[in-house]
Amino acid sequence: MKYLYRTYQLLVAAPILLLATTLTAIVTILGCTLGKAHFWGYYPAMIWSRLMCWLMLLPVRVEGRENLQAHTSYVFVANHQGPYDIFLIYGFLGRNFKWMMKKSLGQLPLIGRACRSAGHIMVDKSGPRGIQHTCEQGRRVLHGGTSLVVFPEGARTFTGHMGVFRRGAFQLADELQMSVVPITINGSFDVLSRQQGFTFLTWHPLRLTIHPAIAPQESGHDDVQHLMQQSYDTIMSALAPKYQGFVENPDQ
Repeated sequence: MKYLYRTYQLLVAAPILLLATTLTAIVTILGCTLGKAHFWGYYPAMIWSRLMCWLMLLPVRVEGRENLQAHTSYVFVANHQGPYDIFLIYGFLGRNFKWMMKKSLGQLPLIGRACRSAGHIMVDKSGPRGIQHTCEQGRRVLHGGTSLVVFPEGARTFTGHMGVFRRGAFQLADELQMSVVPITINGSFDVLSRQQGFTFLTWHPLRLTIHPAIAPQESGHDDVQHLMQQSYDTIMSALAPKYQGFVENPDQ
């Protein structure tokens, strides 16, 4: 069965997804150039992400959408298991948002141009000025009524376990007094782990758990710590038992 699935990936799914990726990037760039980035920066990629899951025959289960209120901006924070985190959130979160992503991703051919055109935020860690500019972009997105999605670990896991969280997303939420919504991703590491690189996928169900929003209690250092710790504990609580517990990530 494993080799049949790999043959299907190579001969059927991969050519279709390569074409779909190219078309999605082009449509996104052209649509955003026309001045409608809120629409074209989200919906083509949402459809593309669902296709990435469906064509690879990966069953997706979403829990907790009822925890989100309509017409409300959130700071979404999720654990980072692997590349399929992107498709799972983009395709099935059901909320228009902007990513906060590594600056290096903006240099990818065509895809990087599409991400920049869509208005996603490229995290610049080159120095204080870069970090300040990144935070300013985040403020503009949230003030504009769009949600923000962040992987606060900042790097994919090597083991399936969670590493430490960085403070940036929680500081933004505290400063703007916006709720943080923790998201737990399960199955992405089993589908395509960091050690595998970009190779054949392993069939495994995917699950996206959207937890209740955590509202800021006050403001300042203590509130940032509260948001960060409660988000961490909440995400950890819904992880598969084999990935429970902290494991240091040397890439952080």
